[in-house]
Amino acid sequence: MPNPLINFLKLFRDIPADDEGLIAGAMEHRTYKEGDYLFKAGKICRELFFVCEGILRIKVINENGNEVTHFFIRENKFCSILNSFNNQVVAQESIQAACNAEVLAISRTGLDTLYSRLSYLKPLITEITHQALLDKIAVRNAYLGQDSTTRYRMFLMRQPEIAYRVPLSDIASYLGITPQSLSRIRKNIR
Repeated sequence: MPNPLINFLKLFRDIPADDEGLIAGAMEHRTYKEGDYLFKAGKICRELFFVCEGILRIKVINENGNEVTHFFIRENKFCSILNSFNNQVVAQESIQAACNAEVLAISRTGLDTLYSRLSYLKPLITEITHQALLDKIAVRNAYLGQDSTTRYRMFLMRQPEIAYRVPLSDIASYLGITPQSLSRIRKNIR
């Protein structure tokens, strides 16, 4: 069976067959149901995930005790709490399955071992994760200054692969709209 991570990495560079085995062997396949946590805030994030199927969300609990979705991560993307993972500091964010999901996971130690054996892998993954972070920021910035209806329409255009797969409450949280307002907006734009 083809490995989605290997296929993804091959989009950026050639991966020798022996290296494919090393990379695949270091990853652990996991499945999560909607709402399951891959990582909970208050600890150091020690794993990097690659989303094979489904959507994950990065969320925090704000000062009022409400959940706020910062980002959605879909298939063929890496996911971690990067500052915590890279700098070994406690994370304020959590990673949760926004719908049923399949991921490949690797520990920080396992990734460092791969990096020491495959010299090209660290610059490759660093470049991919940095570009993904810049893309996420650009998408979020596009919503700034827009009214609720415009934010939702932009979300449907920019992230349609997420819009119909995750709970409405998560989308509302991500867009900074109450679930009730989002429900009205959805009814009015149909």
